[in-house]
Amino acid sequence: MKGKPNYWWEAFNARPLGMPIPPNWFGIAAFGLLGALINPGLWLVGLGLEGLYLWTIGSNARFRNTVDAASGVTDSTTRYEDLLAHLDSATQARQYEVEREAAELVGLLQPAEAHASQISDVRQMAWLHLKMLAARASFAEVVAVAGRERGKLEEQERSCRARLEQNPDEELRRSLEQQIEVIASRHAAHTEAQRRLEIVDAELGRLRQQISLVREQTLLATDENAIATSLDALSASLNEANRWLKDQRELFAGIESFTDEPPPADLLASQRAQARTKKKVSE
Repeated sequence: MKGKPNYWWEAFNARPLGMPIPPNWFGIAAFGLLGALINPGLWLVGLGLEGLYLWTIGSNARFRNTVDAASGVTDSTTRYEDLLAHLDSATQARQYEVEREAAELVGLLQPAEAHASQISDVRQMAWLHLKMLAARASFAEVVAVAGRERGKLEEQERSCRARLEQNPDEELRRSLEQQIEVIASRHAAHTEAQRRLEIVDAELGRLRQQISLVREQTLLATDENAIATSLDALSASLNEANRWLKDQRELFAGIESFTDEPPPADLLASQRAQARTKKKVSE
């Protein structure tokens, strides 16, 4: 992930509507001339106005989003929204449920004076769960296409092989053989997608069970040592998940987001998750 741009410098050089020269430069030049020709005190006025301008523009959320987009920067909050947007409502509900349990766990740990790194592990587990759900969605899409087109591909392959048996000329034979190779490659891709889907499903289940287990153990804990043991298990599980991801790079080839990108600061305070939880309570 790219580093954040300097919003104040971008505001200083902002050129709205494609202007060739930043209008801010004209303002600086104007006050420079006024101070030199009329009263040097105007330089202080210009300096104050420049500071106000930079603060107003540089801290504007819309301006920052525009700068981020132009710079190719994606912060973790935007990443969170992008990942959620690619999930259907049922899958989003699974993520919200994990976030809810993780938030409850954090609420239990804070009074127990758990280390910041241990609370961070809880958030990392919820964040990892979301990234794996996004990967699963990609694999599931390929598997769905495979299910719809399996019969069609098999029929096309039979047709190509039947035409080859008729001893066509060299050019047609080459074309038919290439079609068969492409069909075989698609079958292989579909099989691989199904394999990846099954592996990710198993790992997602493990992550959810681990969060639930630590939450339940924390609720039942009678002393700090018991809580510490539960948290150690959670940290070990997170380390195992991260190691597994690094070992499975080929599994997620072509899919972004499997980096060490930190979770959004407000991950477990997600407004969507809270809204979902409230809806469940009301039902």
